[in-house]
Amino acid sequence: MCSEGLLERYINFYTDFAFKKFFGTPANKQFLISFLNALLKLDGEQEIIDITHLNTEKLPTVESDRKAIYDVYCENQKHEKFVVEMQKASQINFKDRSLFYSAFPIQEQGEKGYIYQLGDRKAGWNYELKKVYVIGVLNFVYDNNPQHTEVITHARLKYEEYNEIYSDKLEFINIEMPKFQKNENELNTMIDKWLYAIKNLYHLLDRPKVLCENIFKKLFNLAEISKYKQSELLAYRDSLKDYRDYYNTINTAEIRGHVEGHAKGLAEGLEKGEKIGIEKERIKAYKEKLKSAKKMKEKGMTNEQIIQFLDLSKDEIEKL
Repeated sequence: MCSEGLLERYINFYTDFAFKKFFGTPANKQFLISFLNALLKLDGEQEIIDITHLNTEKLPTVESDRKAIYDVYCENQKHEKFVVEMQKASQINFKDRSLFYSAFPIQEQGEKGYIYQLGDRKAGWNYELKKVYVIGVLNFVYDNNPQHTEVITHARLKYEEYNEIYSDKLEFINIEMPKFQKNENELNTMIDKWLYAIKNLYHLLDRPKVLCENIFKKLFNLAEISKYKQSELLAYRDSLKDYRDYYNTINTAEIRGHVEGHAKGLAEGLEKGEKIGIEKERIKAYKEKLKSAKKMKEKGMTNEQIIQFLDLSKDEIEKL
């Protein structure tokens, strides 16, 4: 049963509340470990056994500089650093922002007074770095090149002349969630399952059978809104409101931009393509509603209850 006027059974993974509850809380670090292992195994990385959450607020060396605040900042058992961010919408200079964020985990490794053992004596820092990963879970497509269809991309420092790795100590991994379109029957890997859970959690009525691993049983149990205390419900409601307000602002700005652009003579083909894309999203959302309504009907819910939850008409529900 939903709580406090919230219609969904599970929390929205894209909210700050949910993202930090699952990935940013030391008590729940099993989720972040599972996600990172699933993600890095795409590239043959060694399994992460344990992580330690670090302070997410890193002050630059110059007081007048801006702060870098990460959603999640942690290190594994090898002291490799992970900056993990959830980005709701496209940002100006996104790649530059990622580079900026990577500077602090690198710079702090050379803190004053750091020493290492050299034979029978201690010596100053020799500039050896532990690897730094900057991981973005992006609810937008930042790379609009139509030939770039990969959901997950890896960027490293390379020699331009030889197409060889210059250094493996810094890696940027971006996950463009709108490109992930797999359904339940197509989830063949753990990272597929994680991305499906992240994208679809809030509108699911039950845990899909394909998400059979114990980690997902725990995830769905923790995500169930009806089990939250009043203080947690209030915090989640505020986070959900911020999420929705943010998207309403973005959508309004995009609509205004499209109108103004059209007035200045934007290409008709582009405008038509955008309208088709919006219409496809509406159709997709409507089909998801009907799918949810059918499941609710099979579970014995009345038409009136379904109408209240999904904002469908009585005729639409009776046709199922």
